[in-house]
Amino acid sequence: MNTTAERTIKILEIYPYLRVRGAAQGIDFYCRVFGATESFRLTDGEGRIGHAEFEIGEMVLMLSDEYPELGVLSPSTLAGTTFAIHLHVADVDAAMALAVDAGAVTVREAADHAYGERSGMVRDPFGHEWLLGQEIERITPEEMRKRLSASVTSRRKSKE
Repeated sequence: MNTTAERTIKILEIYPYLRVRGAAQGIDFYCRVFGATESFRLTDGEGRIGHAEFEIGEMVLMLSDEYPELGVLSPSTLAGTTFAIHLHVADVDAAMALAVDAGAVTVREAADHAYGERSGMVRDPFGHEWLLGQEIERITPEEMRKRLSASVTSRRKSKE
């Protein structure tokens, strides 16, 4: 009998793959705001970017224009996204200001959190959400659990 562990595949790498309406402008935005470095791009006969790769820090991201005929749609077309990319930065307030100055919208203002991080969220002009955070306190997972539990209890009591 095969167990789940026996059927598990070995993941070698993982690459977020962004679908962007206006991929060339997206690459420019990510380079200006997040210091991305474009590795390469493949453009189809219609001028759409079929595939591009860029790096932010040591992380490789992939990106393409929309291809509605293949079901490849961006958050702009879908009117929302289901995930966010979390970047740890040296100065979250400066990173958020730079992103907003370049056309991103603040989703959640930067704030200090009980789990030891100052973080906020922006939505780029292409609909992707980016959590930007910096460590302000190193705490254990057990301490995070305690603080989260206390926070939930406190919010519950304030609603009563």
